[in-house]
Amino acid sequence: MNPEQLKLVLETALLCAEEPMTINDLRRLFMEEIPVEDIKTALTEVQADWSEKGMELLELATGWRFQSRLTMREYLDRLTPEKPPKYSRAVMETLAIIAYRQPVTRGEIEEIRGVTVSSNIVKQLEDRGWIEVVGHKETVGRPGLYATTRQFLNDLSLTTLQELPMLDDADAQAESLAQKVIEFEGEHPELKDAIASDEQEVTDVVDTSDVTEDTVPATSEEADDASSVDNPNNDKA
Repeated sequence: MNPEQLKLVLETALLCAEEPMTINDLRRLFMEEIPVEDIKTALTEVQADWSEKGMELLELATGWRFQSRLTMREYLDRLTPEKPPKYSRAVMETLAIIAYRQPVTRGEIEEIRGVTVSSNIVKQLEDRGWIEVVGHKETVGRPGLYATTRQFLNDLSLTTLQELPMLDDADAQAESLAQKVIEFEGEHPELKDAIASDEQEVTDVVDTSDVTEDTVPATSEEADDASSVDNPNNDKA
């Protein structure tokens, strides 16, 4: 198969796919006769071919997919009048703590934030598919340990958690995640206003003074080793 035909098949499959496709998925198109390196090279070339178009090809945590560029959002939003979900400052702070400190218990989140974490906040993030219980901490009551999901990475166009910006400032962490949510969900004035106006509401969202590039953030797959997790559902994400 010549390179142009290879690119054409890959491009067609990815445009028709409902979910991201892994390299192994794509190799099945060719009865696994095409080497992995050839597939990767072709994908890079497809990315370049679409560099000036309204769609782009991205590699995410769960594979490759086409998606619209942010510059097209204002036009595409006119076709879907539904407003994106509203996320409060408290939701973004809770998500930031989980993303940067995972796996963490609800009690640990409350200790960091200094306030009680509402069950509605946890449920909203779980219903969105961005967090999940990956195990239980071996302590009194065996509380659940929360971590982000692969869906979280996909929605925020991340391949790994290491792509989250290394930020020492607590507010900056919540604001960084909020900006990524805005980019994914569309313009979200309520969230932007909350992040801008609530600087004095909670100032110590996440203490990262002891955090280095080698330790943050940990992946949910590392939960067992990081926190002595009894984790029968770790490969669920």
